[in-house]
Amino acid sequence: MADIQHLFQLGQHMQGRLQQLQTELGDRMVEASAGADLVRVAVDGRGNLRSLRIDPEVFHDRDADLLADLVLSAIAEAQRRAAHLVQEDMQKVQGLAPGTHAP
Repeated sequence: MADIQHLFQLGQHMQGRLQQLQTELGDRMVEASAGADLVRVAVDGRGNLRSLRIDPEVFHDRDADLLADLVLSAIAEAQRRAAHLVQEDMQKVQGLAPGTHAP
């Protein structure tokens, strides 16, 4: 019975840690750029777009399709980096489970 109680407590601890990580991820920012920094974006650790900066130079002699491609590229890269943060943090939490090892 003590083993079940211990597993229950461990589960509660891991659940609390996961909630804490979710909050922390919302506060962390990841930046990426495209087109030699003509377009810069920032996303939070959850991958939500938080800011977008477009250098005025991007409008000189360029078309709207190119601008759209640069924006999408920068957002995709920032979201990829945010997903990597989540993966790293999840590996840390998994290291708390019995029978697993922290990286």
